[in-house]
Amino acid sequence: MQANLHQFHIPVMGIGFTIDSPIRVAHLGISSVVSIVDDLLLEKVRKHYSTLYQLPYQNIGRTAADGRSRRVRAFLEMMHTIVQNRFEAVKQQRLFTDSEKDRYFELLPNEHPLRKAYKDLYFMSDSTTRGLLEEELTARMVPGEIQVNIMSKVDVLRNGEDGLPLPSDYSDASTALRGFAESPVEGSVILSAGFNPRLYGYLPAFSGFYRTSAARPKKRVILKVSDFRSALIQGKFLAKKGIEVAEFRIESGINCGGHAFASEGILLPTVLEEFAEKKGELAQTFLPMIEAYYAENNMAWPELTEADLTPAITVQGGIGTNGEMRRLLEHYGVDGTGWGSPFLLVPEATCVDAETMTLLSDAVEEDFYLSNVSPLGVPFNNVRNTGSSRYNREQIEKGKPGSKCPKGFLAYNTEFTENPICTASAQYQLLKIQSIKEQQADETAKKALIDRVLDKDCLCNNLGFSALIRLGIVPETHGRQSVCPGPNLAYFKRTYSLDEMVDHIYGRSGQHDNSIVAADRPHMFAKEITQYVDYLGRMLALTGDDKAGYRKLLKMKANLEKGMDSCYLLSQQKPYEGENLDSLAETVYEQRRRLDRMFEPAGTAAEAS
Repeated sequence: MQANLHQFHIPVMGIGFTIDSPIRVAHLGISSVVSIVDDLLLEKVRKHYSTLYQLPYQNIGRTAADGRSRRVRAFLEMMHTIVQNRFEAVKQQRLFTDSEKDRYFELLPNEHPLRKAYKDLYFMSDSTTRGLLEEELTARMVPGEIQVNIMSKVDVLRNGEDGLPLPSDYSDASTALRGFAESPVEGSVILSAGFNPRLYGYLPAFSGFYRTSAARPKKRVILKVSDFRSALIQGKFLAKKGIEVAEFRIESGINCGGHAFASEGILLPTVLEEFAEKKGELAQTFLPMIEAYYAENNMAWPELTEADLTPAITVQGGIGTNGEMRRLLEHYGVDGTGWGSPFLLVPEATCVDAETMTLLSDAVEEDFYLSNVSPLGVPFNNVRNTGSSRYNREQIEKGKPGSKCPKGFLAYNTEFTENPICTASAQYQLLKIQSIKEQQADETAKKALIDRVLDKDCLCNNLGFSALIRLGIVPETHGRQSVCPGPNLAYFKRTYSLDEMVDHIYGRSGQHDNSIVAADRPHMFAKEITQYVDYLGRMLALTGDDKAGYRKLLKMKANLEKGMDSCYLLSQQKPYEGENLDSLAETVYEQRRRLDRMFEPAGTAAEAS
């Protein structure tokens, strides 16, 4: 595996927003992540790009044998071909002709050796030497990595034609993994949203996840984690099966896009401090287990050190300035960062339709909120007035709530049925609403419960519509687009070119006429604190007389206070350029006072609202 050229990657966003990002940016050396949860969406996009790039295409029908795995594999084969062809075409271009090849080097971080060599080459006058050095520079070019994301817990085990459950290898997550493992992509699979022993136990079925030499495995595993403990537990589980973790990808539990898997009030700086302190323990723990697996299975193990097996540590969630990125890289010692939501406003990098892009660029801070729309029952970062929310309101007014549930990726509820159904489905919502109406409760309470039922959105379908509209696969009039931006997007107010955004990431915004974000934008850590206090307030309001629940919230409060103490100490340090540490000190003061008032009996109701 090549070393990562950039200090950032583009994380997965929703189901469709990064579905073609490698095709858009990998030839420029930028890595990005594709969701492979929706194989039916992948098939439609495969047909589109196969036609566009004149590649062979044969439909893999919905009822085809092992169809889900085959659709994922075929999509990734197509993407691999396009990325390689585009990258090779870039390599053939001449330098200093305003070409994509020039752009490849210009986009790199200022201090990257390849960018420096490119700049030095410009001033060379000897044509022979210059030609040789240009060939050498070209040989060192590598494309951005194609990475795929599987939500581990989105793992429905479906029934076969006989009505009986299929073998576990045919669960949704397992078939997606098989599609990636059997594809020609030499990249990484990110396993997110929790620990799934069944899925993790399936990894050894594929030789690509193991070393055959000192070179890294062709297929690599990245785990998205919330804290060091979960990294250690999951890493040990895989190490006992001989599987290396190439990277632990830390994400804020709440200051992120999409599902917000809120922690017990443990702030991101606290998590990063523990990783910085204990990073060496990871390889020390994993290496003996991996070596033992290779020995027990008569597999050749190359001479490697703990340094060779030390996983990279990256972080994502709410990063908005170069100063914040430098804080993460230099102060906490992480190896890279993920910039997600801002790229929703970069048409060159992501697949977002015009209407949704306008909605996002015009939205103000109050428009971004933690919603109840996910059928998983997990808070979901959202923005008001999406195409899907308007469509859902229209259907409710017509007396037709809920979705037909055409895909069933989130069908887990068995409250009313023997076979699981989705809480966003019309079947569930009609049954649940009738059940609520029959309860012995006042009408106000019933209405509140019914409203929560009707909040649910068909994310399986609607998170993919924006991409289908953008690519012209469905018309704009079909707009039911859901979107999953992080609250950080409130501070990005227009669309941007790829060059603008990358220059902003690397602190080169002075090359452009307009600054991308205002200087008074709150620090990413300040935003996370406020979001957690907001979340705690909502949970407190729902706790009522539940003493066990109240004790959990007290623990969250204590964790938040401990994290705020660390943040205050951090705020007293010298800021990096563009890092608004003043906002961090001010936020700590305000939110500590707010927390204290929340847990005063007289102030609980007011502050929790």
